[in-house]
Amino acid sequence: MAQLFSPLTLRDVTFAHRAWMSPMMQFAAVSAGPDEGSPTDWHLQHLGSRAVGGAALVMVEATAVDPVGRSSVYDLGLWNDRQAGALRRIVDFVSAQGAVPGIQIVHAGRKGSTGRPWEQPLTDPDRQRWPTVGASALPFGRLPAPEELSIDEIGSITAAFAASARRAADAGFRVLELHGAHGYLIHQFLSPHSNTRTDRYGGSLVNRMRFALEVVAAVRRVWPDTLPLFFRVSATDWLGGDTEDPRPGWTIADTVELALRLKDLGVDLVDVSSGGSAPDAQIAVAPGYQVPFAARVRTEAGIATSAVGLITDPDQAERIIVGEEADAVFLARELLRDPAWVRRAADHLGAELGYPPAYSRAFR
Repeated sequence: MAQLFSPLTLRDVTFAHRAWMSPMMQFAAVSAGPDEGSPTDWHLQHLGSRAVGGAALVMVEATAVDPVGRSSVYDLGLWNDRQAGALRRIVDFVSAQGAVPGIQIVHAGRKGSTGRPWEQPLTDPDRQRWPTVGASALPFGRLPAPEELSIDEIGSITAAFAASARRAADAGFRVLELHGAHGYLIHQFLSPHSNTRTDRYGGSLVNRMRFALEVVAAVRRVWPDTLPLFFRVSATDWLGGDTEDPRPGWTIADTVELALRLKDLGVDLVDVSSGGSAPDAQIAVAPGYQVPFAARVRTEAGIATSAVGLITDPDQAERIIVGEEADAVFLARELLRDPAWVRRAADHLGAELGYPPAYSRAFR
């Protein structure tokens, strides 16, 4: 049997196979009024169609734990119970298709308050709609500099992550992922490129990891023991020791150290991506370019990993699993292009997923 289509169990959740839908922001949430931050019919069709298309895990996009933590007014939120209730419809539909419903929660930090990326450049300072906060008062590109968070404010955001995690469990999600990558707030604390603090949250690697680990610990206390917790990380900033760029940055060696600590705190899988801290970093993009990072974290930290990034071919995905480079693959843009990619991959690799009865006549 194709290893890509073998089951995987983490805690009490068994995924039917290892081809998963990556969280991808849609900028389609309700943008004003009492339902602000709630999903719309767009989210139901976007996520539901990939569940019908065979993805074993369907992950809801980066969902803000606080209004100030949004990238735009069109982001999903999970800072109140009304939003959690609206997400339940998606959870129920995804589950009914045999997929596991998951959600990623985030605080955008200094990359917040921008807008939808197709409207104008995200680095246009004129589009900012509220003041942002960050690990340090350092701007991202041409965006306005954020306000450096105080110790008390850091504690409040940690509590907001935990509150959102509790709401996610109440809404019926069975996987929760913390977004610690792509230059968002948790990553801003991790990276020396964006963190120049001199208190206990800055300076040494131990100090820069502190916020991430406090968030994980707070979330794990409220997220059910029976359900897996994921952490998405940028394995490298593509700066510092990982490249010829002399600027300080988060490295793959740092990621391995973080993964060891995440495992001790009850994280079950590290979702390995890269970049997002420096807008001008030179990234060596190629098919599967981030897979070696997932493989190194898996081997050296002894924790399950997922690979993501330009994974587009069924044979390529199968090789990643067979070669034990990762335990699962997240599909992103390829699933935007083809919602049924997973079923097509199963057919190609000789696996049998079956089809919803209403569609079966197309495959007789």
